[in-house]
Amino acid sequence: MNHFNPVTPALVADLKNVLGERFVSLDPDKLEAYKTDEEANPKYHHLPDVVVFPETTEQVAAIVRLANQYVVPVTPRGAGTGLAGGAIPVFGGIVLVLDRMDKILEFNEDSLYVVTQAGVRTHEIQQKAKSRGLLYAGDPCSSDSCQIGGNVVTNAGGNRAVKYGTTRDQVYSMEVVTPEGEIVTVGSRLAKKSTGYALEQLIAGSEGTLGIVTQVTLKLKPLPPHTMDMLAIFTNMEQALSLPNQIVKAGLSPMSMEFMDNKALRSCARYIKVDLPYATKDGLYVIITVDGLTEDEIDRKAEMLDEICTAGGAVELLMADEDRIWKARRNFAEAARADSLVYYAEDIVVPVDKIAELMQKLPELESKFGIATTTAAHIGDGNIHVNALKGDIPDAVWNAKLDEFHQELYGFVYQLGGRLSGEHGIGSKKVKEMEMFTHPVELKLMRAIKKAIDPMGILNPGKIFN
Repeated sequence: MNHFNPVTPALVADLKNVLGERFVSLDPDKLEAYKTDEEANPKYHHLPDVVVFPETTEQVAAIVRLANQYVVPVTPRGAGTGLAGGAIPVFGGIVLVLDRMDKILEFNEDSLYVVTQAGVRTHEIQQKAKSRGLLYAGDPCSSDSCQIGGNVVTNAGGNRAVKYGTTRDQVYSMEVVTPEGEIVTVGSRLAKKSTGYALEQLIAGSEGTLGIVTQVTLKLKPLPPHTMDMLAIFTNMEQALSLPNQIVKAGLSPMSMEFMDNKALRSCARYIKVDLPYATKDGLYVIITVDGLTEDEIDRKAEMLDEICTAGGAVELLMADEDRIWKARRNFAEAARADSLVYYAEDIVVPVDKIAELMQKLPELESKFGIATTTAAHIGDGNIHVNALKGDIPDAVWNAKLDEFHQELYGFVYQLGGRLSGEHGIGSKKVKEMEMFTHPVELKLMRAIKKAIDPMGILNPGKIFN
């Protein structure tokens, strides 16, 4: 049971008064398109009652005020590239699409910041920064298609998080529409601030449950003039996963450290139709990116990496080229979908020194529950992506097996000091597990925050917790 009202003709008429008839849709095909994000399992799909396309923050605020007036839920949506069901309208109602808010408003090269609307593609920000000799450090794997607003509210991570942090660490401030339809700017363009609660840090990662981000001011950095991508190939899992701490202890500060297990290599090789080194020889990949101010600095770091990797058991060291190695890594999720249309993208995170223990546990769980997996990971920060593949398993059997698999996997993750999500979020898919594995007092605090900020509970309900 829920307390929400159905969408009525009166509400639709009011929405059209705010947006114009063209930007309010009841078309069944349009509604069908917004029943899910990247989730292919129909178990999680829900149709909205109406889809709206605002162009301004003021329009977003007016929609939210109407939702409160009519007691109808609102599900904010960016590009729909999420993997946790965060943009799925669990209780129907209004899906609010931010696609039209797609402008970069200010780009300040001298003061190193950019002001952008929420619907701008992350790749566009990255490319604009690069063209000016600057770096926007946020780099989720879906950067070509995802939107910056979605990055903020899920606190997206990605390949560079080991050095630069997650999206939260790239944000100065944001313009937000509150769950009651007020407009506020939280945070500020300051190097430090101890003035009350850091609301911008709270809203980043809140998955659209505490406010709708419509505009964000992001940090820029100088673009490193030189980078190098090295591929270290291992055949021993423990040796491969001991590499991150060895590299950090040596004083190197890599931009990224990525891992792919052999099943992922084979899957990606099939998908992108290339031969990957050692894919047929039980190879395991660790991709390391370092940057530097001079070529001499890069050469010195390359020598150090060579020594560390060789001493650590690497069977071969190669340059990680864009057309094969990085293309394979970036297509990890797409390759899994090609192998199995329905799959479950895990996003678990553990302390870096516990990754090897987790990876040793996976074959045991695969065998026990009859679930095939492929694994890639941001091993520099302990974020492991395990794709559990459905294949030809009947739906009912798959869903039961997956629940059992999760019980044991997540229990082990928490024993290691880990958590359910490193970057994808809880969304609607992990609500049960969130309530099962999170300390009751921690949940109580989260619920109190949600209740205080969103007393009607209209903003993205059914996400994170019930």
